[in-house]
Amino acid sequence: MKKLWGLLLLPLLFACSQDSSDTAVVVAQAIHEHDRCHMCGMMIKKYPGPKGQVHLKGQLITPKFCSTRDMFNFALQSENQRQVTHLFVHDMATTNWESPEDSAFIDAKTAWYVYGASKKAVMGPAVASFGTKEGALKFSQELGGIVLSYDQIDTQLLAGE
Repeated sequence: MKKLWGLLLLPLLFACSQDSSDTAVVVAQAIHEHDRCHMCGMMIKKYPGPKGQVHLKGQLITPKFCSTRDMFNFALQSENQRQVTHLFVHDMATTNWESPEDSAFIDAKTAWYVYGASKKAVMGPAVASFGTKEGALKFSQELGGIVLSYDQIDTQLLAGE
């Protein structure tokens, strides 16, 4: 009888020892025609430029944003920072500025950014995102702006200070 109980409890013990956040692969979610920006409520696909999305601990819904600027403004808020598990942005070197494709989403933390370029996005100055530093440098040389890593973007920069 003891062996039977042990066999019945074994799967439960194994399940409790697994941390799904370590083994789960997180991928960018598609942006649908009627999705609205989590920050401003605007229709995401209606506007040009790179978009973003944030995955949060324990949440099934993925906040999506009409611009990388809005994504950063959300993710950098102190009450949200601890909840963020993954961020995705478009690699603008591989997709169209007017209508970025979902297949171009990349990890925002490894991306490179151009801030202050002449090319505009939905909410003023774009925070253009790129998969490589070379892509960001090329964009910057053509359209101006400064090249930044993920860690160099903060709320002061986004506020224009």
